[in-house]
This record gives sequence, structure tokens and C-alpha cells, in this order.
Amino acid sequence: MKSFKIKYLLLFIFAFATSIVFAQRKTIEIKYAGFGDKDEEKFPGAQILTRDDAQQIHIFHDGIDMYCDKAIFYGKEDFVEAYGNVKMVQGDTINLNSKYAEYSGKTQLAFASGDVILTEPKSTLTTDTLYFNRAKQEAFYKTGGKVVRDSSGTITSTIGRYFMPRKKYRFQDSVKLVNPEYTLKTKILDYYTDTGHAYMYGPSTIEDAVSKIYCERGFYNTENDTGYFVKKSRIDYDNRVFEGDSMYFDRGRSFASATNNIKVTDTLNNSIVKGHYAEVYRAKDSVFITKRALAITIQEKDSIYMHADTLMVTGKPEHRITRAYYKAKIYKSDISGKADSVHVDHKIGLTKLINLARLNKGDAFSAARKPILWNLKNQMTGDTIHLKSNPETEKLDSLIVFYNAFVISKDTISEDGYNQISGQKLIGLFDDQNNLKQVNILKNSESINYSRNENGELIGIEKSKSADIEMYFENKELTELRKLRQFDGKLYTEEEFPKNARRLRGFDWREDERPNSVEDLFSEDPPLNLPKIKGLEPYNDEEEFFNDDLIGRVKKADQEAKDKNLIKKDEKPKASRNIPKQLMVPKKLPPKTKKRSVNKEE
Repeated sequence: MKSFKIKYLLLFIFAFATSIVFAQRKTIEIKYAGFGDKDEEKFPGAQILTRDDAQQIHIFHDGIDMYCDKAIFYGKEDFVEAYGNVKMVQGDTINLNSKYAEYSGKTQLAFASGDVILTEPKSTLTTDTLYFNRAKQEAFYKTGGKVVRDSSGTITSTIGRYFMPRKKYRFQDSVKLVNPEYTLKTKILDYYTDTGHAYMYGPSTIEDAVSKIYCERGFYNTENDTGYFVKKSRIDYDNRVFEGDSMYFDRGRSFASATNNIKVTDTLNNSIVKGHYAEVYRAKDSVFITKRALAITIQEKDSIYMHADTLMVTGKPEHRITRAYYKAKIYKSDISGKADSVHVDHKIGLTKLINLARLNKGDAFSAARKPILWNLKNQMTGDTIHLKSNPETEKLDSLIVFYNAFVISKDTISEDGYNQISGQKLIGLFDDQNNLKQVNILKNSESINYSRNENGELIGIEKSKSADIEMYFENKELTELRKLRQFDGKLYTEEEFPKNARRLRGFDWREDERPNSVEDLFSEDPPLNLPKIKGLEPYNDEEEFFNDDLIGRVKKADQEAKDKNLIKKDEKPKASRNIPKQLMVPKKLPPKTKKRSVNKEE
């Protein structure tokens, strides 16, 4: 009884194993052929099939249907050659048309040539020759191809590969995507047909009539025309160059933003804006930048630097406006300034230092935030300051301090002595070297002046009131001071002049706030913590199309044909005849190194 059960069990296992092998080794079937013939001299062991007037030849293998006008079928090798109006259909996902095709049931590799067209639901590929690995559902060309997707455009490349399960193309070598709105060029492009998402690797550009994007790693959504770029990313907008570590782009809104190490260069106006977060609206000619924002107006001899919490540059190239707000500072070698807000009209060369209305007299910070300018040894403050320069010569012309004008300069010798002038308004004129040559204080002027002789000895301290005051400078030194109309003043000795009277109302010496270098512009900023950019994943190599598994199947099919004498002595095996020769050469193992004998006495 036990013997019977064992035999029955063995028989069942054998039958099950045989069914699995049979299922794995499905052979090519001829479903329909109009006529059949043989020619052992030309096609030994093959059936020559041709169509009739009713329909084409129909060939089937494991879920794929093939149609053609003529076929050479090698039954023992499970191999077919198809000619004329060849069509391969796989379910409702793949349609492959060509003039010629061949297919091996053993390797599951198809090769098509002559006006090849591969169609899937959302794209159409055309090429001269195409390989199709059914085992992995991958198609491959290496002689140039074109993919068309209605909403995205046309993609061409020298090498291309289609991963059907992922609906992904990988294009390589001279990749070009042409859309009615733009042209994309890159070294390697991963493109997903179901979403229209494109990933660029290597030097890449996206160019249209008004802009050019460059990056060395990037993403572009061809459906909604938005993109994300990293690694040397840059956008050229008309007369602007926009650079940053990480960039976002929206074509529909003419908008771009960037994060970390940003630089916006205005090539027409010779200026640069830097920071670590920026937004650009091309259609509005607008740039918004923050996080250590710095604007640089490049001049031949002495550039001007401006820093604030936020910078905004607007206007057409011929009439740019720069706005700096919250803790704005200016630095130039001969003049520097500070205000809550700065407004620069580059066309007329007018710079406004503004105290915001919210900072009224009752505001505890209003005095500290009052606009201020430093020129040489002079400190000038007021509610609003205008600085005028010549846009052509790049030289300072004049300045105006509106309301509560106050000028302070430290006495050259005494530790706590300050020359001071206050009034309702100040007008200053500059010489050709950008130094103040004349200053007029208008209305309700008051002054305290430390008078010294040629040896620097103190003559006295004069305190006076007048309607107006005029000051004249030469070689950066005050040479003449005039009090005009309604003069009322007195000269005191140092001992006679009370210390509590040596400061005019509104005195506020702010030398410690003065920027003396570009680095000083950032002295009051909190520590900068830049966000870590995850960005895009780096390029990931895919397994080769002609991988070890495919080459193994091909070699096995070739060997079986040789072992069964199914091919002539000098005939190339059918399974491998269209595979690059170098792939079929056995891999050389690295030479073995001889072990060096070791002498114990060494």
C-alpha cells in the first residue's frame, strides 16, 4: 500500500513539473496563413508563409499577436522572420509596426527595422531599428529615434529606451524636446509618458523667445510648464541673469523663484542683487529678494552697496526702481547711510532714505531709525534724506535733508566735543571727488562750534541761532561757516560753557552704527541658517538593455541550434544575429596573480 502511494505521489510531482515546464516553454503558433511552401536550399527547416487576399498572416506567442504579408518560420528553432506591413500587438498597450521584424520564442526578443513605429496610449515612437525584450517589457533603439506626445511636443535622441511597466523613456545623446513654446536640450532625459514629467541630467537648456534656462540636473512638467532646477541652475531673462542653488520656474506666470546663493545680474544697468531667497516676475519686470539681500550698483571706480531685510527691483530696463525696506543700509567708500527704507530711481539718479510713517515721535525706536548719512567726518540725519547723483558720470551731485536736519562732526581734539548744526532743512553740494563742498542749513538754524587756531588750540565754543547757516569745505575740512539773518550767538571759554548745554536738542551721535565696509552692512543681522535643499535625486544608472539574463537566453538558444544541427556550419545563429558582436564575446576574467613566496629570513 505504501509503495502504491509513493508511486502515485511521484507521478503527480512529475506531471506538475512537466506542466510548469510546458507553460514556461510556449512556442510560436501560426494562427493563419494563406499559402505555405518550403525551400530547403535557401531556408532549411523553415516554412515559407504568404498571405492571401482575405487577410495577413497571423502569428501568436504568449500574449503577443504578429501580422505580416510574408513570414519565414523556423519551427524547430522557435523563430520567425516577418516581412511587409509587419504589426505586433500586445493587448491594448503596445502596437509595433515596421517593414521587417524577427522574433524568437526562446529569447522573447523581437527585432524590427524599416520605418518602425511603436505606439502606446500616450506617445508614438519612430525609428529605423528597434529591439523589444518581452521578458522585461523594454524597447531600445541606438540609431536615432523620435517620440511624439501631443501635449508635450517631439523628443529626438540618438539612443532611447522605453520601460513599459513604468511608462518611462530614457533618452541619451543629443536629446532634444521641441514644443511650440520652447526647446529643451540635454544629455540624458528620463520622460514619463503618463504624466509628461521630464528629468534632465547633465548640461541642459530650456529656451524660448524671451528666456533661457540652464542647469545640470532638473525637472520639468511638460503638462503645466513648471520646472525645478538644481546644480549650476540659471535663467537668462532679457537683460537679467538669474542664478541660484535651487530654482523653480512657472512659464504660464512668467515667474521664477530661487533658494540659497542667489545672484541676479542686470546686464543693461550694470547692477547685481544677491540674497538667499528670490522671486522674479519677468512680465512685470520685478525682482524680490530677501535673506541677506544685497544690491550692488557697479561703477568704474567705486561701487555702491545696499543691504536690507528685503530688496525689490521693478521697472523696465531703461527705468529701474530699487526699493530696500526694513533696516536698510548703504555703503560706498566716501559715503554711507542707514534708514528704515531706501528708494532708488536709477534713471534720474535719485536715492531717498525714508523714515516710515509708523515710526512717529512716540515710537521708542524713531530716533534710532531716523535716516542717516555719513560723509567723511560728518553725520547727517533728518526725517527724510534725498541723495542725487549723475547717472552718466556716476558722481554725487547734491543731497537734501527734509525736516529736522541735524549735522554732527566730532571735534578733532577734545574727547567729548561735537560740532553741531540743526535746522528745518539741509542742502548739500558735492565736488568732483564726491566730497561735500557746501552745506546750507535753512530755517531755525542752531549751532555749536568748537573754534581752534592754526595750532589746534581751542579759542572757544560758540553757540548760536540764526535763520540760515552756510558752510564751505576744502580738502575735506571746514573752511568757512556763515550765519545769515537774525544772528544770536555767544563765544564761551571751555570753562564757562556748561557741559549740559553742549548738546543741541535732538543730538544723537551714531558713529557705532556706521558701515565702514561691505561686511559691516550685515553686522546687525541675525545668524543666517540656510535651508538644506533636498533637490532632485542624482542620475541613477539603469541595468543595461542587453543584460546578462537576455544575453544568457540568446547564447542558450544559439547553442541549442548548433547542438541540433539546425544551422549550417558557417551560418550565424538566428537568435544573436542582430545583437552587437562585442556583447556575445565571452567576458575575460582578470588574470590571476601568482602568490609571492615569502622567505622567512627577509
